[in-house]
Amino acid sequence: MMTERPRLTPAMADVRRAVRENLADLSSDAIVLVALSGGPDSLALAAGLAFEAPKAGLLAGAVIVDHGLQAGSDAVAQAAADLARELGLDPVLIRRVKVEGSSGPEADARTARYAALEDAATELGAVAVLLGHTLDDQAETVLLGLTRGSGPTSMAGMSEINGIYRRPLLGIRRAQTVAACEDQGLSAWNDPHNEDSRYTRVRIRRDVMPLLEDQLGPGVAEALARTAEQLKQDTVVLDALASEVLPSIFTPMPGEGTVPARAMLDVSVMDGLPQAILNRVIRKVALEVFDSSLSSIHTNSIARLITNWHGQSELHVPGIRVERQGAQIVFTASTSTPTEA
Repeated sequence: MMTERPRLTPAMADVRRAVRENLADLSSDAIVLVALSGGPDSLALAAGLAFEAPKAGLLAGAVIVDHGLQAGSDAVAQAAADLARELGLDPVLIRRVKVEGSSGPEADARTARYAALEDAATELGAVAVLLGHTLDDQAETVLLGLTRGSGPTSMAGMSEINGIYRRPLLGIRRAQTVAACEDQGLSAWNDPHNEDSRYTRVRIRRDVMPLLEDQLGPGVAEALARTAEQLKQDTVVLDALASEVLPSIFTPMPGEGTVPARAMLDVSVMDGLPQAILNRVIRKVALEVFDSSLSSIHTNSIARLITNWHGQSELHVPGIRVERQGAQIVFTASTSTPTEA
């Protein structure tokens, strides 16, 4: 473990304060893990957790996920584990995963990573896993949602607390995490993928955001993060309203054997709903019954079966066939290729 405490700097203080406030609701003796890549964001977070956890009576450890996508990834994972132990985190786990190709390299790596983090949390009985996303990541998420024409749920960005996952640094700039590491003499690893322009998020980070700051002045990232927070507040209310009306219009029919799962929605009730609520009801049915996350294009196509009905044929969205049968919108599990109305 480190024997000398570095002098407290503003960057270190900001990170520690963010961690302390995020964990304030946890009871003593709870186990908290940090997802550590070795990069400056997660390393600064790990150092903040190592400092704050003992003061709060929490047990703090780390999980390093080795995706195996780059030469020497095992050495990077081991170096991150060594740093975690030097900080005083215990236990420290390395989880090597196999990234299956199906949805693209970023999405596939994310799926494998979260599965490994959940397994580690279950194994250790952890109540929380801390993720190192910063205000810059939040701003990039909002901007990415804008470019894709995403709805408010997507543009509301990442939540500070979502189940076992917590993001204490959503109010901290990336430059502060870099400074916090430097101030503590921590050598952070710089992922080459973060400089790979094949990834849209990298281009936003490296090219678009600096251009916006140059042309519009400082504060663009903070403004985008505030937008996410405002949308999140609206989304919470609208989601609650959708959940209230769903039982009165929704009939699920679980599949058995070779019979596919089905769900029916009552058109007579849905026809009078505000569009924002209607879209949420459709997305909730798709997600809860069929584990399908619909895009705004798919959601709007289904909504038109209610609001603009003129005899359209059935729709095929990811994992679901949707058609109007009289006064019912019928969802049926399907493996057909998605189509648009």
